[in-house]
Amino acid sequence: MEESSDRTSLSQVRRVVLVLSGKGGVGKSTITTELALAFRHAGKKVGILDVDLCGPSIPRMLRVCRPEVHQCESGWVPVYADTQQSLALMSIGFLLEHPDEAVVWRGPKKTALIGQFVSDVAWGELDILLVDTPPGTSDEHLAVLENLRKHRVDGAVLVTTPQECSNIFSKGGGEELAKLTGSEFLGCVPLDPQLTQSLEEGEDFLQAFPKSATFSAINTIANTLQSRLEDD
Repeated sequence: MEESSDRTSLSQVRRVVLVLSGKGGVGKSTITTELALAFRHAGKKVGILDVDLCGPSIPRMLRVCRPEVHQCESGWVPVYADTQQSLALMSIGFLLEHPDEAVVWRGPKKTALIGQFVSDVAWGELDILLVDTPPGTSDEHLAVLENLRKHRVDGAVLVTTPQECSNIFSKGGGEELAKLTGSEFLGCVPLDPQLTQSLEEGEDFLQAFPKSATFSAINTIANTLQSRLEDD
């Protein structure tokens, strides 16, 4: 029964990409949201699985009010962030009494919930599913990967700040880390107060500020990522 459910929930999802960070507060959920919007603007059907248990913020960024989570025969029904139903969202925040609170459950309960999220959401047909993972490295990441094992994970995006890797990388740390690990450096997103304000107000930054350097950076990263996914 479990295998059938897994196939049903992810069988029509073309690409799955994890979004990771070594610690909290580096903009991982922001990048997840902006990439999803960029893909949507490019005509893709996108899903976001928000399993950031340290404080799910994506529903607020997309101005999705806390809905009642419904179930259908094949699992939980995601919530759409747009009237065209091209951006689907399922977030841990939908199940919390206070959507912005961090989850302090013990490990087994967390991993069980993550397992349900990955396996039991009725995504339907998607071009790309972005998985916003908890920050750091923990059993929760293993739970995500374990529950995606029957569906190929096509890539991962690591979000970092310039100085996060080491003091010697006071800037350009992400690029240096990519070189050290043999990974591709996708780009650098400038800090932009307009982006922060847009996210706080639930507005589409990419639509509001198409001439900004931050828009250009996010768009370039999204195009590069999409190109790499299509090459696989």
